[in-house]
Amino acid sequence: MGHRENLITAARECLLKAGYARTTVRDLVAASGANQASINYHFGSKEQLLTQALFDLNTEWGDMLFAVLADPADEKAGPERRWARIIESIQEHRELWFVNFESVSYLQHDETIRKINAEGQRQARVALANAFGDLGPDADPKDVHAVGAHYYSLLVGTALQWLTDPDEAPSAADVVRADRLTRHTSR
Repeated sequence: MGHRENLITAARECLLKAGYARTTVRDLVAASGANQASINYHFGSKEQLLTQALFDLNTEWGDMLFAVLADPADEKAGPERRWARIIESIQEHRELWFVNFESVSYLQHDETIRKINAEGQRQARVALANAFGDLGPDADPKDVHAVGAHYYSLLVGTALQWLTDPDEAPSAADVVRADRLTRHTSR
């Protein structure tokens, strides 16, 4: 691997270990074996390197989430199995969720991170609407957006609860039960 690839690998490791704000140039240099000039040469700045690593990590996690949502075995098992797999993924990738929640604080000042988050949300809304709302490619885009936003809110809220207080966080059965109760009482 070259310096660029080593820097990306190091940035990913540092993000997951220390987070965005706590990762220093010194950390990146030590973990990559490269030098500060390589960071500037390949990425322009430490922030741009970390943003690229964040994008790569989010893309990989998004692919995992979309695979869970599109798994035919889970489709037959129903929404509770899907939520169980989502919760398992949250637990397995806690560090990435922490980095993602940290990145929200950069949205106001970093257009690139804002765009990364916005695109990830768009993709997640569509996948969640398809998985939990049975809205396919021919569905009204407004319905897909609304249903997807609802389930995205559930996803993010569930993740935050699992990261904050796993002992009190909702189980997959709780999420599905509450969703059914909410839909039933809102009519």
